[in-house]
Amino acid sequence: MNERRQVNDLVNGGWAACATPVGIDLEDPATGTVTGPALGSSAERVSSAIAAADELGSWSIPAGARAEILDSVAASVAEAVPEIVALETAATGVPIRQTTPLGMILAGAFTLAAAQLRTGLLTSRATREDGREVLVERLPWGPAACLVPWNAPAPMAAHKVANALAAGCPTILKPSEYAPYGTERLAVAIDTALRAAGAPPALFQLLHGGAAVGAHLVGDARIRAVSFTGGLAAGRAVASACAYDIKPVQLELGGNNPLIVLPDADEEVAARAAADLLTTLNGQWCRALGRLIVPAGRERAIVGAILDRLAALRTGDPADPATDYGPLIHSGHRATVEKARDELGGELHSAALTGPGNFLAPALVTGADPARTTDEIFGPVAAVHGYRSVDEAVALANGTRYGLEGYVVGTDERAALAVAGRVRAGEVKVNGSSVMSLHLFTPRPAWGLSGYSEEGTAETLLFFTNPRVIGVENGFALHNPS
Repeated sequence: MNERRQVNDLVNGGWAACATPVGIDLEDPATGTVTGPALGSSAERVSSAIAAADELGSWSIPAGARAEILDSVAASVAEAVPEIVALETAATGVPIRQTTPLGMILAGAFTLAAAQLRTGLLTSRATREDGREVLVERLPWGPAACLVPWNAPAPMAAHKVANALAAGCPTILKPSEYAPYGTERLAVAIDTALRAAGAPPALFQLLHGGAAVGAHLVGDARIRAVSFTGGLAAGRAVASACAYDIKPVQLELGGNNPLIVLPDADEEVAARAAADLLTTLNGQWCRALGRLIVPAGRERAIVGAILDRLAALRTGDPADPATDYGPLIHSGHRATVEKARDELGGELHSAALTGPGNFLAPALVTGADPARTTDEIFGPVAAVHGYRSVDEAVALANGTRYGLEGYVVGTDERAALAVAGRVRAGEVKVNGSSVMSLHLFTPRPAWGLSGYSEEGTAETLLFFTNPRVIGVENGFALHNPS
């Protein structure tokens, strides 16, 4: 991406070029070159999008018909996947060998949402003692806003939008101003399929911009549900805006995720897990490694094994399929990560890697006071803490206010699972470190500062709905003398 691409928003069926400055300059992560100012939607376009969604109210067609249209959206998105993943790599610096497998989420999200509708997830019946049936329908809240961050924006956008549409919510999508391009291409594919199906033009809309656009969107009372993935500060602002209007909010925020290396763990297995967690999405992901917790006295040996593994990674152009690890998204973010790393104290151990553009070598910090390692860094940096008992290891793992993901490595799986059961996090993986969830149909919850409300294949669809219960009561009254 040698120059800034034009960004376009979609409001009530009309595409238009964005021209409102956001206040930051975008960069090519692979070179560090400034590509131009970030541009977003005007306040007038945001207001028009909200008004159009509000006028539509809901997508009032049967669930089966929605499922058919979502399948057609999946087909349209599938055709665009190679272009979307290339745009994601160019904007974020994440190597294409990582964005490509994440691309399976793009069309898959719409296929899964359609399949959930066909299971009858949104309608159920209960039978009373008198034989009467009571109907439970899960209905759309109304206009929904979906806001996604810059580290893997298009896959997260697909998940949120697919489920909001499946619920029947008119949906407004806003990607991060730092990486709008892949999400916009996704939006084109969604819009193309919905137009062909004859869907209302206000059913799906796309806005661009920064915090001002996000605040305008989530703060409007006509937006009735908000799904947000991003940082803690922005998440707090979103939650506050939603609280005023008593509207549901789904927040997936950050993490300071622990990896407990048990005494019987194979050091190479532990090193592989730690290296993966430090370098997936170039270390810029909410489930990355924050605290590496190892048996006391083995810190240097385990750190050395991790650094050896990191040193074998290939750096370079993120668009090259041979590249394992790439640059951070922006020089401003790199400076923020470096500052947070240096403020940990302790001894810095940096991987012997160099790279182009906004590159930052993965690093481990030993000897830092645990009281100084409680915040998320959101980059390829982790603190290393030694422990003398499993109780101490668990206390270190639970020693932050976050609770998104946890990891345990050990040869004795039963013992490792027992330790995992003591970690306060939404998901805890034993002997695993991939970006994928443990199971497609289990929830993706968060504890503490890591978020609010569950995500998941069924959970996100249910989030965009609210139940209505209907039945005949046979004239029963509490004080009926008969």
